[in-house]
Amino acid sequence: MVLGSFADPHGSAAGPGFGTRAPGPGSIALMVLGAAALVRRRRAPLPVLVLTSAVTVAEFLTGDPPAPVAMSAVVALYTVASRTDRPTTRRVGLATMTVLTAATMLFGHSPWYSQQNLGVFAWTGMAAAAGDAVRSRRAFVDAMRERAERAERTREEEARRRVAEERLRIARDLHDVVAHHIALVNVQAGVAAHVMDRRPDQAKEALAHVREAGRSALEELRATVGLLRQSGDPEAPTEPAPGLARLDELLDGFRRAGLPVALARTDEGAQLPAAVDLAVYRIIQESLTNVRKHAGPQAAAEVSVLHVGRTVEVTVLDDGAPAGPGQPSETPGGLGLLGMRERVTALGGALSTGPRYGGGFRVQAILPLSPRTAETGPR
Repeated sequence: MVLGSFADPHGSAAGPGFGTRAPGPGSIALMVLGAAALVRRRRAPLPVLVLTSAVTVAEFLTGDPPAPVAMSAVVALYTVASRTDRPTTRRVGLATMTVLTAATMLFGHSPWYSQQNLGVFAWTGMAAAAGDAVRSRRAFVDAMRERAERAERTREEEARRRVAEERLRIARDLHDVVAHHIALVNVQAGVAAHVMDRRPDQAKEALAHVREAGRSALEELRATVGLLRQSGDPEAPTEPAPGLARLDELLDGFRRAGLPVALARTDEGAQLPAAVDLAVYRIIQESLTNVRKHAGPQAAAEVSVLHVGRTVEVTVLDDGAPAGPGQPSETPGGLGLLGMRERVTALGGALSTGPRYGGGFRVQAILPLSPRTAETGPR
């Protein structure tokens, strides 16, 4: 503003001149007032714009020679446009342009059609446009930053969800392995203690079964815990997960523990998906473990694995003694049924459990051969 007050666009016949005129005391006071008002333009943009516009109109009325005090209003208008919304910018910008342009045309020292008057219109319009562009750019950058932060939070939540799912899966496997083998060890140890004095040969056979069950438990625990290793760690498990290929071995273990088990299968030779194969094996293992623990020493079990269309149906029945009067029906407790239900639900299947009429318990699971997973199916 100070430099502009010394410039004269019509200083001589040769063209513009500098230093041929100087601002008066009134113009200096108005320039100082307009510049001082800009100090608070970020905290109170609209009041500062009103004040600088009033100072500019006062300069048009009293300035002789005129000083470009309108530049303070231009800066204030830019601040309003960059810190408010677009509708406010349009209303305030149009009002400022109209008032300042009309004031310089009506009260200025030049003809109304002079370039100086059109310059006021152009400067105020550019200030509003520049402020709106800066505000839009800031909003775009903020939106991109917020989107990046939200994506980062989503990735972290997804990672936590996957970790929780993996922990739950490993917990189910550990429960199935430990509950099954410890139940067999407990039964065989009880048999050995019972016949130790009278039938040592049978006691030795029971202790051999205990040792075999303990060895199997250690192997399965080692394989399960080995899944926690990194891919490059040595001694990572390489054997396949248990499945129906080892079903006869599993049933033989229960038979040796004193639980008669009958098997019916229609899936011989069928290739099941790995997740379904493991789930079927674990469901049978946990169900028979519950039968051995809860159904009584005289109970027998029946296992059926049926391949029906695009599903495989697994049923485990036992004929345990019915509950006495006033006692609840047989309901195997613990986390076994919960783990089975979680396995079946994760694969998109259905599980039904409950006591049978006349005694015993029934576990039935229907699993699709194209299992739904967390990565490909709805959550």
